[in-house]
Amino acid sequence: MSSELQANLKSNLPQIRILLKKNPAIAYTKITEIGLDVGRKYNVQLLVNFPHREKINEFEMYGKRDLSIIIDRQRRNFPIERSVIKSKAREIFGSVQADDAYMYEGKEGVRIMFDGGRIDILPHSLHVWCYFEQKVTEYCDWLLSEVYQLGRSGSDVSSQTKS
Repeated sequence: MSSELQANLKSNLPQIRILLKKNPAIAYTKITEIGLDVGRKYNVQLLVNFPHREKINEFEMYGKRDLSIIIDRQRRNFPIERSVIKSKAREIFGSVQADDAYMYEGKEGVRIMFDGGRIDILPHSLHVWCYFEQKVTEYCDWLLSEVYQLGRSGSDVSSQTKS
């Protein structure tokens, strides 16, 4: 999914760069539309985030970091124990801070913090606030399969992010 997102963003990059000069809000809207179009094919909402304003000018990183995947806004609980999600993070990343998060109003979540950034895992969505290096890719693929129960054939969200 992310390799498809990257390809679409790259093919639209000339238009995005022109829009950024004229009206950054319209450029961001175009980037958002591209992400949503790609996500629609996988039955999810795929959002490209720019947590810091200047990151929108880092064109080579589009689709390779700071992505949100909304799977099902109605889900309030994980289909597996949070301890399994945290344990898998420790298995893949080694020394990592894995904590319960967003635990209010009957909801649950997990936050994984490590040197390269963080991953917020909620029953309805996945928010990756880092670069998709190999371990992040492995963990996200596992989450999509085991936590969000998306089929591997259409859910390989982070493959080929190093291109």
